[in-house]
Amino acid sequence: MTWHIEIDGHQCMASGMCAGIAPELFALDDDHARPLHPDGPADERALDAADACPAMAITVTEGEEVIGPRS
Repeated sequence: MTWHIEIDGHQCMASGMCAGIAPELFALDDDHARPLHPDGPADERALDAADACPAMAITVTEGEEVIGPRS
């Protein structure tokens, strides 16, 4: 199972929550966060980061299905 992680640079406010939750998956640059490996194996921490993002800027998909953030 492969997941795709995307961060909307227009929404991201660089809070660092994602990098704090999953430093192996996210990096914080000057202006916004970015996924270190946009496509990779399923990792629950990606969903945790998407749920915790205060700007709701992280989207996790599996194929065509959006699985994160979780409602």
